Amino acid sequence: MKSLFCLIVLGALLFPVMLNATNLAPVDNTGVQVHPMQQNGITYLSGGIGEDEARAIGQAQGYNVHMTFAIGPENKYVPDVDVTVQNASGQTVLTLSDAGPLVYVQLPPGKYNVVATRNGEARRDTAEVGSGAARNLVFHWNSDE
Repeated sequence: MKSLFCLIVLGALLFPVMLNATNLAPVDNTGVQVHPMQQNGITYLSGGIGEDEARAIGQAQGYNVHMTFAIGPENKYVPDVDVTVQNASGQTVLTLSDAGPLVYVQLPPGKYNVVATRNGEARRDTAEVGSGAARNLVFHWNSDE
């Protein structure tokens, strides 16, 4: 199996991510419980527990914000994150509880503030959404505490 190392830049830190050829492999949908959901007219996917579920989300089309939640030096995926997405006016357009470790969202064009909270510890980022490529947001916590 071929593997490719990729570095994700988060602030001044680099996070190595291994990409395998299997990420493009067909998904066995029998064990996948990921289905598009809607809130306030915003379509999203949340999940990614298990290889097939993570691949199913990774292969999903039409989502312009891709969020990943991880902890520790091993960048272990975590699924228990609360997410709030606000538009430039400060209006909350999406609120998720116990989301992740992957969340894909289809947002209308504009600028958004995203807050991801795990165990009371918040991480913030912004996403400017337009007609271009999807915006990737990586939220990282140092430990599992």
